[in-house]
Amino acid sequence: LMISVVSEALKEAGASEGKARAAAESVAQFENRFGKIEADLLVVKWMLGVVIAGILSLVIKAFIV
Repeated sequence: LMISVVSEALKEAGASEGKARAAAESVAQFENRFGKIEADLLVVKWMLGVVIAGILSLVIKAFIV
């Protein structure tokens, strides 16, 4: 869907059919890369949360209990 929208916009702006299609595919590839990066960041955020929780539990154990 996004490929066709970008392709049509580029054709209306005056780009040739081939160039518009190539540029739209390039944009789609970047979109896929960003999706993978976002998924990886989600995992890293969860891992950081677990580490912080572990550190806090050790600090509480050392100074309070």
